[in-house]
Amino acid sequence: MLIRSISGVRGITPNHLNDSIIKSYAQAFHSILPDGIIYCGRDSRPSGENFLHIFYSELILLGRDVIVCDIVPTPTIQFMVEKTEAVGGVIITASHNPTEWNGMKFVNAKGTFFDSAQCAELFKIVDQNKQIHPAETPGMYLSDKNANLKHVLKIMELPCVDLKSIRAKGFKIAIDAVNGAGSEAIPLLLENLGCDIVKIYCDPNGIFKRGAEPLPENLSDLSDLVIRENCDIGFAVDPDSDRLAIIDENGKPLGEEYTLVLAAAGYLSQKENSEVLVTNLSSSIALDKLADKYNSTVLRSAVGEINVVNKMVECNSSFGGEGNGGVILKDAHLGRDALVGAALILSYLSHQKTTLSEAHKALPQYVIVKDKINIKNINIKVFEEKVKNLYKDSIVDETDGIKFIWSDKWLHIRKSNTEPIIRIYAEAISKEIALEIIQNLKFIL
Repeated sequence: MLIRSISGVRGITPNHLNDSIIKSYAQAFHSILPDGIIYCGRDSRPSGENFLHIFYSELILLGRDVIVCDIVPTPTIQFMVEKTEAVGGVIITASHNPTEWNGMKFVNAKGTFFDSAQCAELFKIVDQNKQIHPAETPGMYLSDKNANLKHVLKIMELPCVDLKSIRAKGFKIAIDAVNGAGSEAIPLLLENLGCDIVKIYCDPNGIFKRGAEPLPENLSDLSDLVIRENCDIGFAVDPDSDRLAIIDENGKPLGEEYTLVLAAAGYLSQKENSEVLVTNLSSSIALDKLADKYNSTVLRSAVGEINVVNKMVECNSSFGGEGNGGVILKDAHLGRDALVGAALILSYLSHQKTTLSEAHKALPQYVIVKDKINIKNINIKVFEEKVKNLYKDSIVDETDGIKFIWSDKWLHIRKSNTEPIIRIYAEAISKEIALEIIQNLKFIL
């Protein structure tokens, strides 16, 4: 089954995603973009080299000039498109899915992912299966081997990243890049920030030595490395490096939700005026409580990076993100970026006179429990009506799925954009209360 959504296209290779499908998407992508250069990159999956070659070769046959960056983080391609005259970009990646998966993420001329309307247009053209003839004059192939460095230099120049303070602190940092696209970019950034680094799984060979998502249960090797090497912090990313997870100096994973909260603290602490932050409906209420401290506000969008970005543009917000470890800073580019998240967090910590664990404890403390159920044999509308009857004492938000909100807890139920499942998230001041909310929900199934 090929999964198509606002997160792009992904499937298991070669059963659901193969050479001919890649070619058809290259043709459709070419059809809906104006004339101009397209940036192309990939994560490190073994199938990615061939798929990238097929995609950009088809564009060249159709008369397009392409700039190929090969293995780079997804946010690097977004950055390169936004900061140049390119009209779009593609990343061959399946994000947090296992190695046997691959896919495509599509970037428009603004450096942001395709929204729902652009995706619908792209998918319609693919489904029509119209033959597009090669151009009389093929396009040009260009290579950019310095895209990672350009991205890193931009981050180092950000006004809210205190480069001098970070370098003075001399952090010792452990890095786990899951042998993915950030294997070279993340160390490059941290070395230029004056950090002493130790690495694990930073060979971009696409062989994921742990679960692809940077979840606490997948980061035991990084936790051990932090303790063994007496590091100040550990950073882990997913295969295309748009999500960041953090390990404190005691080897404890802080959870992806607190990536966004810590990065927001780093951003807000550098601002004199109130700010509007944007996140999605499934992200932690801890961000709202932190914003209150800085006389700022939080607005929420549907789940999905492009939905957060569109909301940021709509309300002229400079900072946003998602609770899966995705940090978005407008001054860098409008996309989730693990490198930006790491720089903001280090800038924040460089001004603290405490350890990471103490800095984390000083933040608003909430616990999210994330669960899921298979869609098979479930009538979603009937299910939602039953839940509404169960939680009549809550505020209901149906922007994306259905969310039930109380003063100090919430429950969010929605269909996944990337998997055939229903996601169930609950948050409260303790894990026990959040678990109870989810168990009550499952009971009515």
